[in-house]
Formats: sequence, structure tokens, C-alpha cells
Amino acid sequence: MPDNYDTLLYQKPAPGVARIVMNRPDARNAQNLDMTYDLDAAFSRAVAEDDVKAIILAGADPHFSAGHDLRDKTQKELGKDFPVVSTWGQFAAPGAEGRYAREQEIYLQNTRRWRNLSKPTIAEVQGKCIAGGLMLAWACDLIVASEDAQFCDPVVTMGVCGVEWFVHPWELGPRKAKELLWTAESWSAEEARACGMVNHVTPRADLSRFTLALAEKIASRPSFAVKTVKEAVNRTLDIMGQNNAIEQAFGLHHLCHAHNMMQFGMLVDPSGLHPSVNKKA
Repeated sequence: MPDNYDTLLYQKPAPGVARIVMNRPDARNAQNLDMTYDLDAAFSRAVAEDDVKAIILAGADPHFSAGHDLRDKTQKELGKDFPVVSTWGQFAAPGAEGRYAREQEIYLQNTRRWRNLSKPTIAEVQGKCIAGGLMLAWACDLIVASEDAQFCDPVVTMGVCGVEWFVHPWELGPRKAKELLWTAESWSAEEARACGMVNHVTPRADLSRFTLALAEKIASRPSFAVKTVKEAVNRTLDIMGQNNAIEQAFGLHHLCHAHNMMQFGMLVDPSGLHPSVNKKA
């Protein structure tokens, strides 16, 4: 496992705690292919290191993450330049086959893997957390947000029914999920806490200190008990149907992509692409 990453910082800020910091501030920590696989490598490293008992996921200031990077111009190829994490292949296949395989690999399966890491994870969120940034935060077990944090999934404006890791009804409740998806409006850290999506809201100046203290407290507990609590809660969600719901929504997500390709010759409805929008859902 690498000790250095092109798009991340890997830190040990306290005994028992690893802190993974997305470090593309000029791109508002938008997730390109390099970051996706750097994240997977860093999470794998934290799980493998016996001295790590809790993991923090943070973003370099000013924002946690602006989502998936639509301007990723890397010449690297899935299946060749990155280790495959899913059971899908033929990423370059024409039509819906290749697109479906790519998004299974990059977005759905990676996010599911991070959600199911054996060790507890805490998202430390400040500033903007948009679209694919929500997927990163939602994959974590706990979320601590600064008072100025703003969350948004605006992709309905681009003709898509939501991001690939579709847990909006679970995180926000069904009626609030419909409203925020249909309107593409942002919601605040306090609104997120009221919905049960965010555990704690702190002043921005205290965000890292508070998150680290929470991670240290969890890291001090018996590690096997901590791991089995996570397993029990995640399995309960799956028994309640969360995993099946995500799978069916992923299919609808790709139906939207196919519709847009037929209507507009591109994966999203161009009417929702404001000139300032350069990140994929």
C-alpha cells in the first residue's frame, strides 16, 4: 500500500486515529479517478494497520467536496491503470454497457466497500458538500459538520434522479428527500442534524478538534465490540431493504442517462448545466 498519494494526505493525528484528507482544494476536492483509487488505497491501509481504531475523512479547505469531477481529463484507463474493485469489466464497451460497468466500478461498488469497512469512519464536513460529495459523507458511519456546511444534490436539474449511492430517503426521510431532490435546494448543517443525517454541528474553528476528540473516544473502546456494532447496524439497514433500494435506484439512474443520450446526445440534460457547473453527480 502506498505511503504517499497524489490527491490525499494520510495522517496519524492521535493514537488510534487515521485521518484521510482529500487534497485537491483548487478543484474543491472534486473526486477524479486518481482520488477515487487513492481513497480506496488509503481506506485499505487504515483498515490493515492494527494501531488504527477509527478513521476520519476530511477535505482540505475551503470545502469538503464539490462532487465528481466532470473535467477529469486523465488518460488512465479502468481495468489497466487502477485495481478493479467490482466484478464488472468491459468498461470501454459501447453504449449503456460500458457506462453501467464504469459507474458500478467507480461509484457504486467503491462507495459500498467504504460503507462496509470494518472500522468506524467519521466524515468531517465543512463548506460545500455537493452531489458525489454526499456519497463520500454518507458512506461514513458518523458525520460532524461545521455550522457553515451546506449540502446539495442538484442532479435532477440535469435530468438524473440523484447520485449513484441513493440513500436520500434513509438519510433525510422520504418527504424531505423528495423535496430536496425536486427543488435541488441546499440544506444546512442544522437541517441535516434535524433529519438525523448529521451527528454534531460545531463552529468551523472547532470542527477538526471536535471530530478528533470523537474519534479518540471511539478508538478507546474495545475494538471488536466497536466493529460488531457497525456490522449489526449495517446489517439491520440491509435487512430493512437499504441495499436493494440502492440497487434499484442505480438502475433508474442509468435509465435517466440512457434517456438523456437519446434526447440530447449526452449523459445529462444540458438545460441543467450552468456554466459554473463542472462536476458530475
